[in-house]
Amino acid sequence: MADDGEQIQMEEQQSNAGKWSLIVAAILVIAGFAYAQYTTHTKVASLSDQLAASDAQVRELDARIQNAEAQEETLARQAGMTKKELAERTADLLAQQKAEAKRLEQEQNQQKLAISQVSGDVAGVKTDVGGVKTDVAATKADLEATKAKLQTAVGDLTGQSELIATTRADLEVLKHKGDRNYYEFTLLKGAKPQPVSTVSLKLTKTDPKRGKFTLNVTADDRTIEKKDRNVAEPIQFYSGRDHLLFELVVWTVDKKKATGYLSTPKNAPVPVTASNPNS
Repeated sequence: MADDGEQIQMEEQQSNAGKWSLIVAAILVIAGFAYAQYTTHTKVASLSDQLAASDAQVRELDARIQNAEAQEETLARQAGMTKKELAERTADLLAQQKAEAKRLEQEQNQQKLAISQVSGDVAGVKTDVGGVKTDVAATKADLEATKAKLQTAVGDLTGQSELIATTRADLEVLKHKGDRNYYEFTLLKGAKPQPVSTVSLKLTKTDPKRGKFTLNVTADDRTIEKKDRNVAEPIQFYSGRDHLLFELVVWTVDKKKATGYLSTPKNAPVPVTASNPNS
């Protein structure tokens, strides 16, 4: 009897374990079904929201299209044109805008071409300036060469060597030195005394073959004869209250006249009617 009771007890325990297994399995199945149902519901709700948003966007786009068409019709009515005429007018305006843009582009190209030409002219001016610089350099070189040709002669009163001019070009060099005042003259043989600066000169005799001449110098109410003097010979004399040294040089002599210049110190008196001595 004892063995029968133990067997019955074991059968009851196995029966209870099977029941609990079935209960746990059922709970798991129900939980999985609920989760799947929740997930499906969430996805359906999201898709519904997206569909609703799309519908709203479609409706808004339709409204905009209708509004644009209404505005277009309104503009057409205000302009007194049909939609077709308004479209044609719009196309004409676009064509005019394109033509205007092309014209502006052509004007810009012409301006660029003009700027390029101006740049070329500026380059030409620079070239001309370079040529002028070259000419100036050549002039300076000629001036230096002329200076080298200036003669040195001994004055008849001071006994000192002085630079003298034997041509008009030489005289220009002396003028630019600025040491003294210079007056050019042309004396006619036998003519009345000719005023030069503050003195008077009179040519009385010429000997072109020998390059000699004779002239009278009147200064301070005194007349001094400079007899048989040579061309390019410095003739010196004193004049004025301050006893200033004057110097004259004759550089050409012919039968009837003699030409040359008279130089005076910078502080020597200048005749009121005289022009610029160094001009």
